[in-house]
Amino acid sequence: MPRPPRPAAALSLLIPCVCQLAHAQSADDMNKANNPLAPTIGLNLQDQYVGSYYGLDDADSNAFLLRGTLPHKAFGLPQIFRYTLPVVTSPNIAPNGRTTNIGDLNVFDVAVFKAGGVEIGIGPQLTVPSAGSDRTGTGKWQAGVATLVISPKPWGLVGGLVTWQRSFAGSGQRSTQNNLQAQPLVIYNLPRGWYLRTTATWTWDLEAGTHYIPIGVGTGKVWRGHGGVTYNLFAEPQFTVARHGDGVPQFQVFLGLNMQFPM
Repeated sequence: MPRPPRPAAALSLLIPCVCQLAHAQSADDMNKANNPLAPTIGLNLQDQYVGSYYGLDDADSNAFLLRGTLPHKAFGLPQIFRYTLPVVTSPNIAPNGRTTNIGDLNVFDVAVFKAGGVEIGIGPQLTVPSAGSDRTGTGKWQAGVATLVISPKPWGLVGGLVTWQRSFAGSGQRSTQNNLQAQPLVIYNLPRGWYLRTTATWTWDLEAGTHYIPIGVGTGKVWRGHGGVTYNLFAEPQFTVARHGDGVPQFQVFLGLNMQFPM
């Protein structure tokens, strides 16, 4: 069976001509490009490659994420709507081998507040069982809450995203879902549009009683392109440093190209 795309191959599909990345970026530009609460129209092409799992020999997987953000106002409050549609390649485990198909659609909509120098977003989230295969989705409708806290600094960003959701409908043959995720975010700006990043997502499966906590160290580059579009290219290897249970990622690489369009 074919293996999922390797990170180096996926990254080569995302990199435009590097010789055009020469424009310097201010600290505000850098922070805006990495701020998930920035009020801009965004389109992200991201990839999460899992190179190894605990308890699963020679297993790897891949999830290509089509993600976008849309700022809007409701009830007089600024809000950020975000959707994520994955294309999942499941691990090559006997007897079924690999499967590649659309995964479950996740959306959330957060109202944005400011308190001093801190930006806060909070709102509902929903996961739709849109997967094209039982092996690439949960088969469950899920609902919960998403909370974002971001603090811009002269040197970068610090903050995080916390989400919780639980299944409430769907196939009676599929497992109940009850998941908590926390994604700490630290961005450290460097000269000429470069930056360092750590953004690995910590996951607790509250139904199965498993969890894993990865730590990532990566780098990225921000530049302004034609028509005022801001591009943000990054790659971040992530290593699990604490976990309970098998079948959770041991090593993974998160990479992508984020684009922000002028309003």
